[in-house]
Amino acid sequence: MRILGIDPGYAIVGYGIIDYNGGSFSVVSHGAITTAADEEFPKRLKAIYDDLTFLINKYKPECMSVERLYFNTNTTTAIDVAQARGVIILAAENSEITVNEYTPLQVKQSVTGYGRAEKNQVMEMVKSLLKLKTVPKPDDTADALALAICHAHYSASTYSRIYMGAKR
Repeated sequence: MRILGIDPGYAIVGYGIIDYNGGSFSVVSHGAITTAADEEFPKRLKAIYDDLTFLINKYKPECMSVERLYFNTNTTTAIDVAQARGVIILAAENSEITVNEYTPLQVKQSVTGYGRAEKNQVMEMVKSLLKLKTVPKPDDTADALALAICHAHYSASTYSRIYMGAKR
């Protein structure tokens, strides 16, 4: 299964594409889509959409794993990230890719075995699980790979297969 993990944002959108087969991972590609701070916001959203659509067409993932947003103290930033996330989901939907959403707690639990793990613990586990020489940079890229790993783990579980089968 080819999974596209996305860490949503509007300045930096981390992405990680992995293949998951028989319990093993292989990295296909990873990096970040970036937009300039001095660019008009609608143009930034279009750049995210266009770049993500290019990646989807190039790598042909079967599904997308994206972080579910939670509101913190800065609602202005959260609204902008939510708009970028909407564009990201639209790109997947237009490409007929299933979108799966996970909370940060679910990602940490899936990748490290502990839902309250520190960010550096998650990054080190991403490096270890994917057999990478270094932790991917920027952090958003490592987060995107963690989201892809999370979906691989959830989709491989018996509970998930039963639950997803019942939803269809």
